[in-house]
Amino acid sequence: MKAALHNLGCKVNAYELDVMRQKLEEKGYTIVPFNSQADIYIVNTCTVTNIADQKSRQMLHQAKKRNPKAVVVAVGCYVQTGTEQVLMDEGVDLVIGNNKKGQVTELIEEFLKKRDSKTLDGESLSDIAHIYEYEKMSLQKTSEHTRAYIKIQDGCNQFCSYCIIPYARGRVRSRHYEDILQEVQTLTAAGYQEIVLTGIHISSYGIDFEDESWERGQCVDRPQSDERHDYSGEGKLLDLLERLAKESGMKRIRLGSLEPRIITEKTAQRLAAIPQLCPHFHLSLQSGCDETLRRMNRHYTTADFARSVAYLRDAFDHPAITTDVIVGFPQESEEEFSRTVRFLEEISLYEMHIFKYSVRKGTVAAGMKGQIGDVVKARRSDVLLDMTAGASEKYRREQIDRRAEILFEEKKRINGREYWIGHTREYVKAALESAENMANRLLTCEISGMLTEEIVECRCLVSRQSQ
Repeated sequence: MKAALHNLGCKVNAYELDVMRQKLEEKGYTIVPFNSQADIYIVNTCTVTNIADQKSRQMLHQAKKRNPKAVVVAVGCYVQTGTEQVLMDEGVDLVIGNNKKGQVTELIEEFLKKRDSKTLDGESLSDIAHIYEYEKMSLQKTSEHTRAYIKIQDGCNQFCSYCIIPYARGRVRSRHYEDILQEVQTLTAAGYQEIVLTGIHISSYGIDFEDESWERGQCVDRPQSDERHDYSGEGKLLDLLERLAKESGMKRIRLGSLEPRIITEKTAQRLAAIPQLCPHFHLSLQSGCDETLRRMNRHYTTADFARSVAYLRDAFDHPAITTDVIVGFPQESEEEFSRTVRFLEEISLYEMHIFKYSVRKGTVAAGMKGQIGDVVKARRSDVLLDMTAGASEKYRREQIDRRAEILFEEKKRINGREYWIGHTREYVKAALESAENMANRLLTCEISGMLTEEIVECRCLVSRQSQ
């Protein structure tokens, strides 16, 4: 049978879709593009905004329209928060919750048996469970060929006022070290050069473990703290990084998004002592105004954020630091937005991902007074997009004449010449002119200039044959 898969949302969703794809292939399914005819369509849904819900529904309906006889499977976060609506959707045949993705093949086969035996009752078959434990998943390969995303935890205890994810993903559940190590060693043996540790809130990694349990693979039923912003898993996360660096054989380790408060002076120094760790840190800010941060229920101040950035810059040589910023949050005045602009100008980050606030039904922020109009959001977004374009170009130009280790990924033709494109440890996109096959090769190069606005050009420092 032919199966087609489509992912919406975050890197955690992408990892989980790779697991589902792998399980289908192991059962003999042929994977085909989502826009082609298939017997099974799987949409890994997202619910981070109302628009994400809408896109999830659109993709499910597109699949059923493409082949009305196909089994359309809805999985993921929209399923978890909008269960009743999904179950009433005539375009959906099978509904799978967030903690059942690893059982996708078994649930599809169960559905097919019931359909063939005519024991279906005409409604969507569902398996949506309450989320208590980490669902074990593991990959032997990913949809990318050089870089692999590794999920190390699920769930979030933060309850930011604009965010529905704690309700879609549940509370923090961490993956045990031996499971992570085994997956990374498998990917290392398969030729992957870099991993990215990801999760819903990786700064909370390990807060659900008893001290002696994180390695054994035993699930510990430890009551969660009543303090909803309990976040600090820095000890266990650092232990994980240090042990993976020593035991996995992986050449480069990159971190996903981090809670700003996790970066203390001691943490930054321990991170800098890990040779494989890429000096590329995404610290989620959301606003450069303390009053706005309080309304967002973010448990830090701009001073805390600036201090964390300073610790990283002291510990690393010119690290790449990126962030997220939401504009147009309810009640954000012109003065509050101006404070955000001034703060971002002062701190001068490599990249900023700018989001216009989007109402999410079911969150505290959705019911707040002082909702901001789309015109104001668009104007404020444009201001920060212009700022991040300039800051990113500045950081890239600062790489010129510096040495950089580059992992090459794909070949592109630029200005009539053949280049291999890859990323430095700081995640700066770099190009090397070469007719050789450079795919998945790590080379030490010197950045020689700007090839385009977004790509630096480099030259090799040593013979390629010797690497």
